[in-house]
Amino acid sequence: MKHLLAALALLTLPTTASAWMAQNGLKVERAPGGFHVPYRGLSGPRDFWCAAGDYVVRELGMSPDTLIYRTSSPPRRSGQGIRFSLNPEGAKKPGLLLLSGRRGVSAALARSFCDKLEIES
Repeated sequence: MKHLLAALALLTLPTTASAWMAQNGLKVERAPGGFHVPYRGLSGPRDFWCAAGDYVVRELGMSPDTLIYRTSSPPRRSGQGIRFSLNPEGAKKPGLLLLSGRRGVSAALARSFCDKLEIES
């Protein structure tokens, strides 16, 4: 049921091609079956996950407990973005060192990667 609600939330988003800007400056674009964070300069996996978590919580208004799944295969090649979904179907390894072995990452954990922005500023 939780996955159905997440899928419905994505379907109710406007269908315009405009992108949403995450707090770390990366764009998040709606894509078939989920959303996409395009490549922008020197960005590592943590930056992409930060943008994904920020999008799910602040733009979609979902709970920090919501699981986010990477649907593009790691490793990300130079110049490529990363696709994400709220549906576990087609989930790939997250491209992060996680001790749990799960493929899904909570929006809260993803957003915690944004914290380094405040430390470096």
